[in-house]
Amino acid sequence: MKTVHVNTGRPYDILIARGLLSRTGEFARQLTDAKRVVIVTDSHVAPLYAQKVRDSLTAAGFDVAVHIFPAGEAQKHLDTIADIYRTLADFGMTRKDLIVALGGGVCGDMAGFAAATYLRGIDFMQLPTSLLAQVDSSVGGKTGVDLPQGKNLVGAFHQPVAVLIDPDTLGTLPENFLTDGMGEVIKYGCIKDAAFFAYLEKHDAFACMEDVIETCVSIKRDVVSRDERERGERMLLNFGHTLGHAIEKLLDFSGISHGMAVAVGMVMMARAGEANGLTDAGTAARIAALCRQYGLPTQTDFSASQLAAAARSDKKTAGDSINVVLLTKIGDSFTKKIEIAELQEFIQGTSKNIGLFRGALH
Repeated sequence: MKTVHVNTGRPYDILIARGLLSRTGEFARQLTDAKRVVIVTDSHVAPLYAQKVRDSLTAAGFDVAVHIFPAGEAQKHLDTIADIYRTLADFGMTRKDLIVALGGGVCGDMAGFAAATYLRGIDFMQLPTSLLAQVDSSVGGKTGVDLPQGKNLVGAFHQPVAVLIDPDTLGTLPENFLTDGMGEVIKYGCIKDAAFFAYLEKHDAFACMEDVIETCVSIKRDVVSRDERERGERMLLNFGHTLGHAIEKLLDFSGISHGMAVAVGMVMMARAGEANGLTDAGTAARIAALCRQYGLPTQTDFSASQLAAAARSDKKTAGDSINVVLLTKIGDSFTKKIEIAELQEFIQGTSKNIGLFRGALH
């Protein structure tokens, strides 16, 4: 079993091993004195794993209920959270009890937000079943839901008591879900680890997935441990997300998956960085080639004007400016504040006021 320790305000471990879902109750019992557990999962994951996790928790002495919501990003809204609250209340959950998030990133974000806000905060455990959730969203304590105006505009920082990653769940994923997760995997090489990026270029990531997962969560662990509340370095984890979220919004959160949108965003921001003299030449082409290698898209039909307008409601905006993440080169990232009014020109590579200053936050 691989163990990655996360040293946030409330420390916890990420455990990576095949067969972990059937041991959920064992680890939950070590971590909590809870009497009741509510498993929050979606309609795709529940038929595959809910009974296995429930049986494990019941065997460990917990009273267990299961809340199932319709699968999909389109369900990531406050009405779904209200339904979760009703289940928690009907089951008599107290501040000492536990929520288990069983599913992908949408499930983890919503179950975590429900845990952060119900009774002003109860414990939750992450059981990520998608590649994207295993390498990224289950780690770091970001929880939340979407609004029609933008992605993840309502949320809270709430760290789990543990993250149990069972790579066996990847064997039941449709190919497009594995492809989707590779968008976040590639991101980690882009922002922090040139050697890992090169490894992904030369090897089949799917043949060594446990090592890939460990590398990604270790990078995120290091960043989150230094900047839990995203006041500085943690912003680097948003590489590709400003434009990726804009694409998702323009498609009403239904026409493209998150990881695929991020892949397009990474390529576009690298190209913009090159055009504005901030990123080494050839960086965007290398990212695009790696994205294509793993079946990810690298372009969108939306114009720079449309993307800039959609990005105005991004949660990374501050007043009349927005913090974007750029690369000096593969493995070396930084943030730069850009005026909202100049974002379109920056994306197009025609901004006259960006200058050659590459920023100070690496």
